[in-house]
Formats: sequence, C-alpha cells, structure tokens
Amino acid sequence: MLAVIKTGGKQYLVKPGDKIKIEKIEKEGDKEIIFDQVLLVEKNRKIEIGTPLVNGAKVVGKILRQGKSKKVIVFKYKPKTRYKKKAGHRQLFTEIEITKIETE
Repeated sequence: MLAVIKTGGKQYLVKPGDKIKIEKIEKEGDKEIIFDQVLLVEKNRKIEIGTPLVNGAKVVGKILRQGKSKKVIVFKYKPKTRYKKKAGHRQLFTEIEITKIETE
C-alpha cells in the first residue's frame, strides 16, 4: 500500500515504515500527525486518484525529530563590476515515520 501526500507545498510518495523529511511542523517529538491531503492511494494493485484529493483517505505518521539540514552556500558574482555576495542557508525540517495509510 502506498500514497502520495501533499505537505509544505511539496508532494511525497510514502508507504508504511518510510522515514521522510518534510518542511518544519510546529509540534513536539513523539506526537502523532495526520496528513489529510492525500492525492493518490494504491491498495491491492488498485489505484485511486483524487480530484484533487481522495475522499476519506488519510496518512498517519509519528514525529521522530526536528532539525536543520546541511548548509547550502549561495554565491552571487558579476564579472568586471566587483560585485560578489556570499550567504549560507540551513533549511529547518521535521523527520516523520509513516505508520499507516487509511482509506474508507
């Protein structure tokens, strides 16, 4: 069984037991989280596609940890004008383990 969920402006293909990193969610660790924006569900080789969401489907996960990803260096440079700018960015994330996928 697998599903496509939408969270944080991105789509993720998940199945029970998967660990994914998504945009930061303001909840503490070891809490249960429910994703109700399910775009596609596959169960017993039968695919159900939502228009735009699948009715009655939800994905349940458990928050494992909050963190920051590795630093990404942003460097802008224009030749012959003495312009250069260097900046770093660390994106905040929430790591989630998918526990179950429920349908009607």
